[in-house]
Amino acid sequence: MRIDIITLFPEMFQGPFDSSIIKRAREQERVQLNLVNLRDYSRQKHRQVDDYPYGGGIGMLIKPEPVFEAVEALRSDPGEKSRVVLLCPQGELYNQKKAKDLSREEHLIFICGHYEGIDQRVKDELADEEISIGDYVLTGGEIPAMVVADSIIRLLPGVLSSTESIEEESFYNFLLEYPQYTRPEVFRGLRVPEILLSGDHEKIRLWRRRQSLLKTLQKRPDLLQKAQLNWEDKKMLEQIFTDSMLDAEK
Repeated sequence: MRIDIITLFPEMFQGPFDSSIIKRAREQERVQLNLVNLRDYSRQKHRQVDDYPYGGGIGMLIKPEPVFEAVEALRSDPGEKSRVVLLCPQGELYNQKKAKDLSREEHLIFICGHYEGIDQRVKDELADEEISIGDYVLTGGEIPAMVVADSIIRLLPGVLSSTESIEEESFYNFLLEYPQYTRPEVFRGLRVPEILLSGDHEKIRLWRRRQSLLKTLQKRPDLLQKAQLNWEDKKMLEQIFTDSMLDAEK
């Protein structure tokens, strides 16, 4: 996969992209990450890429010309399929499903918004989609681009050590992850659940699944409407509801 990130501040990406799993993925050539300075496509004497909005208003907008020219240059290979993603507060709320969808693309081009926004023609004619990482406003699209890139890269084949580590994580199947423990068995009087020490793999599997369903129900019940639940899951949920009603009656 190739990911190009169009930004006014390429230096912001040096730390996150030069360490940990992303660094390893780049070294193994699982992903090609390129940082593109938007100012390199400015035709202004002082490399200006913004201007005042028509109709008045506070702040400055990113001009369309440098953005279009940057994307067109990155799309120079006619045989390559590219998807252009604009990171902005008005976009579709990002989730794990979208991460999986984007991880199947050959070439992604991220446009990082900044200032008070970007010319509408970029949204209408250039971007294939707009993405937001949450209902809040950041100073620019750089941090969202890091978040989205990280979530995509770790899904690429061979980046993580095993598919199991992906499939059991929170949000992968719209369920939160079950509680996990490691040594020591007892820490400050807090003991690891006995069932995890039993060696009975089927009982451990059922316990973990129940805990996953319980945690999702308690913290993110909205996710249960999206999750693909089998008959075993539904039976566990029924028992969880029954137990909670019995506890409430005590």
